Amino acid sequence: MAASGRRPCLRYLFHLAQDNLDFRLPEIEALLALRGKRFKPGENFKEKCPFWCLEDLTEDDVCFVMARSVCAKSAFELWGHGRNHSELRTSLLNYPAEKMLPFLHKESTYRINVYTFNKTLDFTERIKRIDAMDYLPFDGLVNLKSPHQVFCLLEDYGTDPNNIPHHPYYVYFGRWIADGQRELIRSHSVKNRHFIGNTSMDAGLSFIMANHAKVKQHDLVFDPFVGTGSLLVACSHFGAYVCGSDIDYNTIHGKGRSSRKNQKWRGPDENIRANLRQYGTEKMYVDVMVSDASKPVWRETALFDAIITDPPYGIRESTRRTGSQKETAKPVEGVYAESHVAVSQSYQLSEILADMLNFSAHRLVMGGRLVYWLPVYRPEYCVEMVPLHPCLRLISNCEQILSSHTSRRLITMEKVKEPEGPDSLAHLSDPRFSAYQGHNTFREKYFSGLNKRLSKENKYDAYGDSIIQTEQGSLNDCWQAPKDKHQPVQ
Repeated sequence: MAASGRRPCLRYLFHLAQDNLDFRLPEIEALLALRGKRFKPGENFKEKCPFWCLEDLTEDDVCFVMARSVCAKSAFELWGHGRNHSELRTSLLNYPAEKMLPFLHKESTYRINVYTFNKTLDFTERIKRIDAMDYLPFDGLVNLKSPHQVFCLLEDYGTDPNNIPHHPYYVYFGRWIADGQRELIRSHSVKNRHFIGNTSMDAGLSFIMANHAKVKQHDLVFDPFVGTGSLLVACSHFGAYVCGSDIDYNTIHGKGRSSRKNQKWRGPDENIRANLRQYGTEKMYVDVMVSDASKPVWRETALFDAIITDPPYGIRESTRRTGSQKETAKPVEGVYAESHVAVSQSYQLSEILADMLNFSAHRLVMGGRLVYWLPVYRPEYCVEMVPLHPCLRLISNCEQILSSHTSRRLITMEKVKEPEGPDSLAHLSDPRFSAYQGHNTFREKYFSGLNKRLSKENKYDAYGDSIIQTEQGSLNDCWQAPKDKHQPVQ
């Protein structure tokens, strides 16, 4: 492969995975921003399409993005494209020969792959597609096992599996550059994780969050609701130093009942540090501590390059903070002071969000990002429900649908100014920055909507046995509430 650093900016084709559609654009934009590049799509760009043509990039830019992206499958140097094979031929013949020839000379071996999206071609059809491209000046030999260059013919048959056209909507041809990091979803699967809990974050979403936050090597990343550390695992993979806190003593210290099926109690080495050790990133582990997010213990200075977290929603984990319902609480004295366990009180979701944004405004470095999940009741959702802060700019708002009535939105914000006295006043007086109280009733709305749906979908088979039909991606799969907080996940 020719040295990419000396080649001019070209047009590249990105093949995107067709899951987590809302998350793909912010991820690619964030990764390009780390290279100091803007997201510049070609004409006829469609965000939901599996193929994106991007311009003004170098091969090094593309390789950097593909070395981190879990939303992208592959990237190609685009040589030609068209609405049919005739237009593709014209486009390829018009492509500058000086850009092709370095990869087609006699000493270079090659292979041509045929990829079809939303349609399957048999072997003979694929061979016909390859033979029809004999107008390209290939001088090297074919090598199917380990060629110097790999080329790909890609055909797009749309995204409707129930209405597949006879001919493709669009065809592309280009030189393969790199594959994305989809393998991380399997290699870091929570199913094989050493230490897990009821709310351990999915591996793919953890890496997406780290990319949205622009986490890079030597950054310091903090998770104020760290749980079992899934987000720390993803950030440490990209070379960041990681730390976190949680109010749950047992989770932080790896004690108590296990969340793993067929295991009653957690083992002696089930902890967050062991998770990083499992993936070879223990050296990036700073520490985790038992701490109340409503009462931060950090000094008043910008410390963190990114804050990434999944706050409790009150579904599978309670929203609690230390404190007493009594107006005056008598401090513990004497020999029992050291072993005293503080009482806790309710911590409303609107308060959690307000405290988290205020904490981020003070503790993030300039340009640092806050990435977190916001649960919403879909029938009532509007963009005004997303909490704002005068020092934080909203970057992206992506939805993950969980059921017909609930979803959670991945919110990414960037620090754009240091907090000052007027900002505190603005936070109090401006209605844009006031906490949306409707978040506090999410738990009641969730269970109310769940009960209505189950009642509606409850059917019976021929023997009178109840059959409950659940929706794809429902909260039964993602947020199944245990009967008590210590019940293992099945």
